[in-house]
Amino acid sequence: MTTIKLITKINAPINQVFDLNRNIDIHKLSTSKSNETAIAGVTSGLINLDQTVTWRGKHFGLYLTHKSIISEMEIPNYFVDEMVEGRFKSFKHKHNFVEENGVTIMKDEILYETPFGIFGSIFDKLFLKKHLTYFIVERNQFIKNLGEN
Repeated sequence: MTTIKLITKINAPINQVFDLNRNIDIHKLSTSKSNETAIAGVTSGLINLDQTVTWRGKHFGLYLTHKSIISEMEIPNYFVDEMVEGRFKSFKHKHNFVEENGVTIMKDEILYETPFGIFGSIFDKLFLKKHLTYFIVERNQFIKNLGEN
């Protein structure tokens, strides 16, 4: 199991940051480099508890699909999206939000397993973890810019 942990501080109210993170339209904009598109489930607006979204995007030169469900949600502090169908053996993204002195601290914890045994592990160590980290950092910067402007 691989874990990625990121912290982003945003000068915006917690409710606003929470909603920016679960907004399908914002996700599409923030991931435009990989042509992310919501093709099934909730395809626009805010996603909520027990709802699904299927994403299609280009990664490593291939168009891939990834279906997630919002398996846990406590507005405006926490939500979890988990893969239901996709290329990973397992994938869980925990989103935590805490507001301190008008600043929202956004904590991402991504836990995933790759398929294909040792080959998946090597691919993860050489490419995938860096790719996912950069993908989330870019997305978080987009959300930070929206929230603060």
